[in-house]
Amino acid sequence: MSSPGSNSTIAPCVKNLANSVHPLIKLKSVGKIFPNGTEAIRGLDLTIPEGRQFLSLLGPSGCGKSTLLRMIAGLEPCTHGSIEWPTTSYDSRARPTAGIGFVFQDPTLMPWADVFANVHLPFRLRGKSRRQAREQVMDALAMVDLDKFANSYPRELSGGMKMRVSIARALVTRPKVLLMDEPFAALDEITRLRLNNDLLQLWSEHNLTVIFVTHSVYESVYLSDRIAVMAARPGKIIADLSIEAPYPRQDEFRTSPTYNECCREVSRWLKTAMGEGEDDGK
Repeated sequence: MSSPGSNSTIAPCVKNLANSVHPLIKLKSVGKIFPNGTEAIRGLDLTIPEGRQFLSLLGPSGCGKSTLLRMIAGLEPCTHGSIEWPTTSYDSRARPTAGIGFVFQDPTLMPWADVFANVHLPFRLRGKSRRQAREQVMDALAMVDLDKFANSYPRELSGGMKMRVSIARALVTRPKVLLMDEPFAALDEITRLRLNNDLLQLWSEHNLTVIFVTHSVYESVYLSDRIAVMAARPGKIIADLSIEAPYPRQDEFRTSPTYNECCREVSRWLKTAMGEGEDDGK
């Protein structure tokens, strides 16, 4: 298939992706209309396979990426269509029983509670005491290299450390799916790059399915093996791309010809997405 806006063939590092025959999550004609009448998403189809995958939702502001993530999590209902979990039971009023971890754009930590208590929160809501959950909480903190800070308070932590606490809290129940809504957007570039590497290591070691919302072409290409490019008004997927670069990916990958070519190709799709949104808004 040709690249958007050119006559050249698609870059070797990027290819259009066929849907999996063994889906973990299947979105069928999903639509979302808010009470004020705003149509955020229309007719969106997306299949997410079982097993380890890192999927980024990439698109301009207002294209419905965060709304889509919340619907997958069961935090918001879809107005039209369905979100199915064929390999597990699903409570349409809440979330799939297989388990989801959600990391928001802000760490959303309780400032009056120490790090241990913040990570223990999902267990506390289920009636599991600190003593009963201690091993799991400390294991989650060790995953993000913060086990020595269990007794610290959020005010004593850097921005990057707060986000790692938030990631530990999302992982403490050992979910199958980790949903992340621009978790590194407010961090400085050095911290963001470091946490990108930490996240890839966690994803690899724990066989997670990650769905990651971002505005950044560079971040999406570095992290993902799959990128769904979204356009706005109303939100829709215009390209479902596979990044054909092997893992593990380290800092050297960011300066490689493969990375640069992938970024150029994905940027072309993002430009197309922005153009479609502008056309729809006229």
